Amino acid sequence: MRPESENIDTCAALNTAPQSRALWQALAKQQQALVDTPILALFEQEPDRTKQLICEAGDLTFDVSRHAITSSTLSLLCQMLEERGFGAQRSALFAGEKVNNTEQRAALHTALRAPYRARPDFCAKEIEECNAQAARIADQIRSGVRLGYTGKPFRFIVNIGIGGSDLGPHMAARALQALNSPFEMHFVSNIDPCDIRQVLSQCLPEETLFIVSSKTFTTFETLSNANAARDWLCAALGSMDAVQQHFLAVSSHGERAAGFGISPTNVLPMWDWVGGRYSLWSAIGLPLRIAIGNELFDQMLAGAHQIDQHFSSAPLAKNIPVIMGLLGFWYGEFWQAQCHAVIPYEQRLEFFPAYLQQLEMESNGKRVTRNGQPVDYRTGMIVWGGAGTNTQHSFHQLFHQGTGLIPLDFLVGLQSVDPSADQHRYLFANCLAQSQALLVGANLAEVSEQMRTQGLAESEITRLAPHRVIPGNRPHSIFVYPKLTASVLGQLIACYEHKVFVQSVLWDINPFDQYGVELGKSIGLQVADALAGAAPADGFDAATRLLIAKFRAANGSH
Repeated sequence: MRPESENIDTCAALNTAPQSRALWQALAKQQQALVDTPILALFEQEPDRTKQLICEAGDLTFDVSRHAITSSTLSLLCQMLEERGFGAQRSALFAGEKVNNTEQRAALHTALRAPYRARPDFCAKEIEECNAQAARIADQIRSGVRLGYTGKPFRFIVNIGIGGSDLGPHMAARALQALNSPFEMHFVSNIDPCDIRQVLSQCLPEETLFIVSSKTFTTFETLSNANAARDWLCAALGSMDAVQQHFLAVSSHGERAAGFGISPTNVLPMWDWVGGRYSLWSAIGLPLRIAIGNELFDQMLAGAHQIDQHFSSAPLAKNIPVIMGLLGFWYGEFWQAQCHAVIPYEQRLEFFPAYLQQLEMESNGKRVTRNGQPVDYRTGMIVWGGAGTNTQHSFHQLFHQGTGLIPLDFLVGLQSVDPSADQHRYLFANCLAQSQALLVGANLAEVSEQMRTQGLAESEITRLAPHRVIPGNRPHSIFVYPKLTASVLGQLIACYEHKVFVQSVLWDINPFDQYGVELGKSIGLQVADALAGAAPADGFDAATRLLIAKFRAANGSH
């Protein structure tokens, strides 16, 4: 297990304070010593390794003993985090200070799941009022008190949003819907017309409720899909008045939602101190409230708050989100790893890796420090993954025999939420088996002997054995929990949220803005005008002009 580059004296060290340079060099020496030290050997060198490198919080057990670290490595990483001012920055986050320094905003997703008295004063009351409104609406829909235009209760719930207004509730609804949902839940995000049309084809207009989630109520993809949904509904029910009973909105611009036709009483608020990718806990979670009920939604909030408390108070070396962040920093800066894989052995978490992609890559994909200076070190990680045994038959080959270093997280429950759980033992076995194979592997002598017991000729063994060698020594973490409850899901999400914050402190970047997504949006509108022939294409490069011309020709534009 070697880094892609042997040059571990990266430029990141140049941006550290003088007292941190000694820590950086100490960590560099540790990395050099660990390059050729099998992780299995570390278990022999540290008899209490599992005790030292397994952490618990809430219902979660987090095992990092299968990583290329020692207790000394972890101690040095914790010292580096402290010297970056982590304690003060963490306090500022929870206190509601403007940690989003570019936009001069707080980042108070933690307040959304905190008890009333644990929230900053300036937002405590409005969070409570919003929660009460969302809970009331969810109860009305679930009990059949709130009806559609023709007097029928709702059976189909369609959330229309994109990014943070889609990924969070979509992921969580898939994870928890089976616990307590009488509805058919649908999520529309892509501007591709096939997305909205496919969903609408599965719904009955008189029994369909739409939730339009857009902070500004100007997001082009969301409004395009909302307009298509409104046209479909009103054509089927014969009146624009149906919008009042079949549409809800989550937005900070109620007047724009009213212009769309949604009653002000059906608009729930959003705030600029909650970023989209951190907003599941807010009214953005309304479709999830409806799907699983207020009691389970509140359990998810409580689970996340439990991790908030752990993150705020646990010693750094036993703090799950802190260790998660430190490991990403360790492998990115000292081993030159470029990506991180998340593999939940839980089919209901199939959208969890996609949710984490936005959470981590949009947050920490930054090129300048908090004060605007260009960074000369790696920030962020490519995050990817998939669910359970499906991934073993698609991309685990790369983990086992690929040449790049890819740290992994496995997530697995001790029990299944499915009452007929005979297969769960085999699911859990597969998770542990993959872990064992990644750790131990199979050397040339072992695979050769195995082939001899199978009766293969020595010539065949000589030819095939190198192809069957599995190097092992691949670093990975394992999250274990009792079963995937609403509380456990909240705990897992909060761990990854705080991991992002820890890494932002180490890299000295702002994880709460996302200017990188804005340029493409503005150019997209210009291109759309050019495709329609409403604007010239002269301002684009030659390759883009060629494709614009092809589109115009294919669609009869001039």
